[in-house]
Amino acid sequence: MLGLLLRLLPFWVREPLLIVLGSVLGVRLTYLAVRDHNLAAAGFGVVFLVFTAIRVYVVVRALRARRNPSPAAAADAVAVDPAAQAPAQAPALTQMQMQMQTQAPAHAPAQTQVGAAAHPGPQAPEKEPNAWGQAAAAVAVFGALAATVWLGPRLLPSDDSTPQAASCSDGEHEKLPRAYKETPRAVTGDELCEALNRPDLAQLLGTPDETATTASGSSNTAALTDGKVAEPEAEISFDTYTVNLSATYNKLSTGQYAKLLKIGAEKDVKTLTVLGRPAVFSSDHTMKFEIDLGSGGSGGPVEQGPLARTLSVALDEKDRGGSYDLTVWSRSGALPDDSVLVGIAEKVLPTIPERTAR
Repeated sequence: MLGLLLRLLPFWVREPLLIVLGSVLGVRLTYLAVRDHNLAAAGFGVVFLVFTAIRVYVVVRALRARRNPSPAAAADAVAVDPAAQAPAQAPALTQMQMQMQTQAPAHAPAQTQVGAAAHPGPQAPEKEPNAWGQAAAAVAVFGALAATVWLGPRLLPSDDSTPQAASCSDGEHEKLPRAYKETPRAVTGDELCEALNRPDLAQLLGTPDETATTASGSSNTAALTDGKVAEPEAEISFDTYTVNLSATYNKLSTGQYAKLLKIGAEKDVKTLTVLGRPAVFSSDHTMKFEIDLGSGGSGGPVEQGPLARTLSVALDEKDRGGSYDLTVWSRSGALPDDSVLVGIAEKVLPTIPERTAR
């Protein structure tokens, strides 16, 4: 389609368009080749630049031809004057014809008019279109198109294959368990997900080049409580780490929980203060299991997964019960420093909305 349009365009419109298009593409490809060290882009850039140079040469030759027309074309443009042949024909008139002309003076004006009509004067040459005006208009149009192509990726949303960060699902119409209506300040899993899914979460984890692959939130209740204790949670996954944030609205204080961990001889237990609230670090292994979706069996046994590090922070400074639990783990078993979890908690917990009883 583009080739057909270019063939239908006049010479002084088509050639400037090709020059602008070839120069823009050639310079752009050459720039990309130098920046990315891409030999293929360099080759295409050279092809477009050579094509542009050829079109410039053709236009220059056409301009010279218009300024200096050939002698043959000038001879063809000269019109033949019919009046120059009149003296040669005058002696051929007979005496009788001269008498007839003198005897009919009334018809002389009519014959003169007929002769004048039969031999019209030279017509004025048609005005040719301004080649420079056409060229300037073509360059202006293609310049605007080239600017749109060049600046489009910066001004418009990109359509490249770069993965976009996962977003939390909208759970406004989800029916909450009864425990959320009876528990003061209970938040939902979607609210926890919105607070945890920060644009700088990957940077806080020490992996700034990664993008969240999954983001989810759920409004569940704590196990073995008969659905009476709200326990919402949210989870954000990256290529390296997975971060889980949950809230438990029970009557167990963080101080009591730390004592239970020490009584149970748990390893790597450390108490501290975060945002002016009592907090405790603990470690535990995740569970690993496989589900076989084929017809052969139901899957493998439950195994011990990689180690996870959890920071539990009291819901308030008075530690009257309940906590936020921030857990990080990775499939490789690597864990970030404890300071990383503290930094995430200090950024995320103040953004969690507090709710009154529903």
